[in-house]
Amino acid sequence: MIVIITPSPDNIFFKAEQDAAKAEAEKLGYETLVVSHDDDPTKQSQAIDTAISRNAKAIILDNAGADATVAAVQRAKDAGIPSFLIDREINKTGVAAAQIVSNNAQGAALGGQEFATLMGGAGKYAELLGKPTDTNAGVRSQGYHSILDQYTDMEMVAQQAANWDQAEALTITQTILQAHPDIKGIIAGNDTMALGAQAALTAAGKTDVIVVGFDGSPDVVASILKDEIKATVLQPASLISEMAVQQADQFIRTGSTGQPEKQSIDCVLVNADNAADVKDFAVAS
Repeated sequence: MIVIITPSPDNIFFKAEQDAAKAEAEKLGYETLVVSHDDDPTKQSQAIDTAISRNAKAIILDNAGADATVAAVQRAKDAGIPSFLIDREINKTGVAAAQIVSNNAQGAALGGQEFATLMGGAGKYAELLGKPTDTNAGVRSQGYHSILDQYTDMEMVAQQAANWDQAEALTITQTILQAHPDIKGIIAGNDTMALGAQAALTAAGKTDVIVVGFDGSPDVVASILKDEIKATVLQPASLISEMAVQQADQFIRTGSTGQPEKQSIDCVLVNADNAADVKDFAVAS
């Protein structure tokens, strides 16, 4: 059995991870158990204990915190169960069999450049940050600023954590709009927050504010096709899940993945030019 543990599938990105990992594992002949930890380290710990008690062959894990996860993954390793981390890294090497993530720095640089171009390299903007406990939040913000900080005529007037959450992003954007009605753009650490920002802008009748997200979610791709949100950075969620299962299978059969522990998969910019070709977190070639 392969146990697949992710955050809540209410977020379509995590649903895509679950579905791809389950399909690949079943294709390779494994039973699967799919569990959600809802970004709660205690729930995650219980899910890993379940995997141990059921003698799972491997764990595919999108984790609930870079520090909080280390002990649970070590516990599984000590029980002879390898963990294959997807999407989010942990702050320790040598514990998981693999950590396969999107190249968040590369992707954020793509998104930052597109945002700067759309802004014409000038004007006031706000940034919505992800969960502080998630390493991706910091890496993406740094990637954005590696580009944006080169534009001296662009001024960040607000930077706030909306914790990857659509409702929080909507509320925060409303507050930002009251304080800075002349804002020209909002760059968000994920698509869920971008959707919240766009909803606040639409409600305020502001159709000329540029919004850029990160994930490549179907809802944002649809928004781009309607000329609302302007761009996103697609993370190959399904591909990464499939790779994790394939490497788990290799490890189960041979004792090695044949790959380095840390692996990084490049992201793709999605805008009006290619949005029509995107399906299930992949761009049709």
